[in-house]
Amino acid sequence: MKKTTIYKSALVLALSSLSFGCSKIADINVSPNNPSIDKATPQILFPSAVISAAGRMGGELNILGGIWSQYWAQSNNSSQYRSIDAYNLIRTDLNANYSELFAGALNDLQLAITQSKAQGNNQYYLMSTVMKAVVYETLVDLYDQVPYSEAFKGIDGLQPKFDDGQSIYKGLLAEIDAALATNYSTNLTGTAASADFLFQGDMSKWRQFANTLELRMYLRMINKAPADAQAGYQKLKARNADYLAVNAGVTSYSDNTDKRNPFYTYNVYALNTTTNLRASRTLATYLIANNDPRAVSYFGTASPVSINQGDFNASLTSHPEYANANTPVQKPTDPVFFLTAAESFFLQSEADLRFNGGASAGTLYEAGVNAAFAQAGATRGSLYPFPTGGTTEQKIEAIIVQKWASFPNTGHTLEGFFEQERTGYPRTSTVYSTDASYVPGQWVYSANGVTSGRFPKRLVFPDVERSRNSNTPAEVPITTPVWWGK
Repeated sequence: MKKTTIYKSALVLALSSLSFGCSKIADINVSPNNPSIDKATPQILFPSAVISAAGRMGGELNILGGIWSQYWAQSNNSSQYRSIDAYNLIRTDLNANYSELFAGALNDLQLAITQSKAQGNNQYYLMSTVMKAVVYETLVDLYDQVPYSEAFKGIDGLQPKFDDGQSIYKGLLAEIDAALATNYSTNLTGTAASADFLFQGDMSKWRQFANTLELRMYLRMINKAPADAQAGYQKLKARNADYLAVNAGVTSYSDNTDKRNPFYTYNVYALNTTTNLRASRTLATYLIANNDPRAVSYFGTASPVSINQGDFNASLTSHPEYANANTPVQKPTDPVFFLTAAESFFLQSEADLRFNGGASAGTLYEAGVNAAFAQAGATRGSLYPFPTGGTTEQKIEAIIVQKWASFPNTGHTLEGFFEQERTGYPRTSTVYSTDASYVPGQWVYSANGVTSGRFPKRLVFPDVERSRNSNTPAEVPITTPVWWGK
């Protein structure tokens, strides 16, 4: 696959919001992801890290998530993402994302944590800790094991060991709790607030983001560490944790150099085409079958023409409709969310069902569906009512399927893949999507998959790490679940 560098000038947005001019940036004359120590203030490091994380998670990894979540399929008249759609990724693919998230985002965030703790700057300490957990969680959910306890030690840690995913989760949760235990509640103002692209210094929202992220991590544990998951929820309940009711992410993209949405930059602007990705039949048929108006938001039409997942070798003779398959709606100003209001409500609904008797699950589910439609600029009407009389499992299925349907156009598509891996929802189909008995919305195995009918569950360790770190674990198949997988 073609590798495109996205958002190397991560400080362009950050420094412009802090009222520095271009000459000031030129005077620094260092990589924006590795500022010299005298420039390494939390107000510089934090926004740089956020843009770095959004650039990778909302760019190429968003494409990975969108294909593996069966929102999009590789076009049959191009080849850009065939290896993703065929589950044929190897250790030399997607290396830039791993490298940038570690050397860029996480390195900056760890330095911001160190600096803010030393300064008694509890606001940036919490903000940086939460974003560190966001990035690390994504890496663990993709690779299962990554360096954590021995990471970011500079010359003293050139061969860091890889920690197991469960230990990393526990460590991140402890870090968030420690940051929440400080006196961070005074809102930021001035330049300190303008460097916060997510909430502009509103610390109550950072507390809610921290709580919601913890809830997501505890629910990830439900299959392999159910006691820890329940204890974590009870801990949140005991401290009267409040959760996000707004989206958390970067919304300041514009149609200007180095400031465009990373998905648009990678898939449209850099490639000078809009047709590498097409609507997947999996999502398209689900939207059409339910007369879901979000089809217009996602694909520009109420009845999107689609491609069967992984069918990129098909000819137009056998599938003439593929020539008119709709592309995902993409704009340079689209946001990249790390966690959405809809997801927050769905997480709360599931947790209430699993751990709290479920009395509020329906209300929280309804709030999630409403938020998902509002996010897409669509009117819900009476679609997707909560299955009040159903079993707990049927209710969980409704929650997760609606969560899956909420992620296109958010820069957040990996969550659809992760949640299916965790819960098994949407269900996998026993037939391919060309079969008359196919159920719209059920996942199908790629027509050109190379993994013998087994869906991908992770990424293999990247060559950039294996070639430099002798502690890189032995390679495991892409079809092996990560530690929390079902």
